[in-house]
Amino acid sequence: MIITDSGLHVWQAPTPDNPWKVEKAHLPVPMSYEDLRVRMKEAGVDRAILVPPSFAGGRNAYSLEAAAKYPEHFAVMGALKLNKPEAPQVLENFMQQPGALGVRLTFHHEHDESFIRDGTADWFWPLAEKMNIPVMMNAPSVPNRTGPSVLEDVGGIANRYPTLRLIIDHMGREKGMKDDKLGLGIAQTFELAKYPNVFVKLTSVPSCSTDVYPYRNIHPHLKRLIEAFGPRRCFWGTDLSSMLSRTSCTYRQAVTMFTEEIDFLPKEDLEYIMGRGLAECLPWPIAPELAARKAA
Repeated sequence: MIITDSGLHVWQAPTPDNPWKVEKAHLPVPMSYEDLRVRMKEAGVDRAILVPPSFAGGRNAYSLEAAAKYPEHFAVMGALKLNKPEAPQVLENFMQQPGALGVRLTFHHEHDESFIRDGTADWFWPLAEKMNIPVMMNAPSVPNRTGPSVLEDVGGIANRYPTLRLIIDHMGREKGMKDDKLGLGIAQTFELAKYPNVFVKLTSVPSCSTDVYPYRNIHPHLKRLIEAFGPRRCFWGTDLSSMLSRTSCTYRQAVTMFTEEIDFLPKEDLEYIMGRGLAECLPWPIAPELAARKAA
């Protein structure tokens, strides 16, 4: 089984060309892609989708550097500033880079949540569909804000652009909803299961529980979500730096929680969730050399 993390961050320390506030980072020291490779090997993770972190400026260059150097192990879903006039050209240029598979958008900050409904993003959806670009998005239900959930807007986009692949980060859960409340926190995500072009990332799962590993109190919620979308539309992942900063879960435990502790997944379903489904969706074919090494 080829295990692929569907989304995590690597980043460098601030520089004069890319200044940012260190205190916003998930961890006190940057996580380089070389560091990540060591962590992946220890955890038994073969490949990872790199998502340039917004806290470090949302720049794609470092993630693309990793994918160019280690194409068997890394690919990139790039950041895109939808409100910039040069964004369409930036998108076209990005998609021509080695390792670039698609785009990852954010609609969870106060400055960008409105983009999905105020017309800012309207140019993007038909272009992404035309260019056959998969789109990951951090678009959770956010409490204490006025107006409908961002996930309702996602449903409208999925309906209008039926061949556009939309991949929801972190189960689309409402921020802060854990344990018994997780069911309510992902209730609106279930509404998207009826759209065959919507997929869901099972990322930041340990952060949804105050229990100890293997977080059995939230397994029933995971089961309902996987049953709603089907295993081919659910992608395992970690959002590693965030998980490490918020929980005691190790990278290896984030893997074995699914591969060893969840008892409701047949082997074939588990293979899709742990990487095969994502590889087919993006698509990101498995390098023959990697497949041969795993088989050996």
